[in-house]
Amino acid sequence: MIEIKTAAELEAMRAAGLLVARTLGLVAEQAKPGVSTGELDELAEQTIRDAGAVPSFKGYHGFPGSICASVNDQVVHGIPSGEQLLADGDLISVDCGAILDGWHGDSAVTLHIGQTSAADQALSEATKAAMWAGIAAIRPEARLTDVSHAIQTEAMAARRRDGVDYGIISEYGGHGIGSEMHMDPFLPNVGKPGKGPRLRVGMALAVEPMLTMGTAETEELEDGWTVLTADRSRAAHWEHSVAVTENGPWVLTAPEDA
Repeated sequence: MIEIKTAAELEAMRAAGLLVARTLGLVAEQAKPGVSTGELDELAEQTIRDAGAVPSFKGYHGFPGSICASVNDQVVHGIPSGEQLLADGDLISVDCGAILDGWHGDSAVTLHIGQTSAADQALSEATKAAMWAGIAAIRPEARLTDVSHAIQTEAMAARRRDGVDYGIISEYGGHGIGSEMHMDPFLPNVGKPGKGPRLRVGMALAVEPMLTMGTAETEELEDGWTVLTADRSRAAHWEHSVAVTENGPWVLTAPEDA
C-alpha cells in the first residue's frame, strides 16, 4: 500500500520540508572545527520545536538524537555526541527529519569541515549528482526502479569521470514518506529499470544515495545504529523528499530560495 496524498496534503508536506531545509541550513552554518555533533543536534532540535514541530528521529525505535551525524567513514545513522568534536578536514553527513501538523519532511546533506580534500569534495558532488539524477526520473507512470537505475547510472558515470571506483551502498536506500517517515515502497539505489510499482500523482519518495571512496560493504557498531564502511573509507549521503506531480518531481525539502 503506497500512500497517495491530496494536493493540500502535499502542501503540508512542503511546509515540513521547508522547516527541515531551514534546520539543515542553520546546522551547516554552525558545523565548524571544534563544534561537537551534540551541539549540532541541540541546534536542530531547538529549531524544529520552536517551529511547533517534532523531530522525526528523536526516539524513533529508540534513536537518541534529532539528527543523524555521520562523520568520515560513518555512512548513516551516526549518533550525535557532545564528545565528538569536528576537526578540520572532516566530512559529515547530516540527516534530519521533522513532523509538522502530522506530515514528515526528511533530507540529508554532506558538509565539509574546514579545508577538505579534492577527493572528498568529488565524492560529495558525485553523491549529490546521483540524487538529482534519481529525482529527475520521478514522473507519473514511471516505474520505481527507473529512479534506482538513474541513481546507479549517474554514480557509475561519476566513477568514470573522477577515476574513482565509488562504492554504491545498496543495503540502505530511499523510501516512501508522508504521514509516516518510513513507508512503502523501499527505493533501492541500484537496479534495472522498468520494475516495481508505477509512480502516481500524489506519491512521495525520499531519494537518498550513499557513495563511498571504497567498498560498498558496511558494518554496524555495537550501539545498534552507526553504520560504517567495512574498509573505513569515507562516505557521503544526500537526500531530498520528493512528490510526484503531473508536472514532474516537486522537491519538498528544497530551500525556499533554491
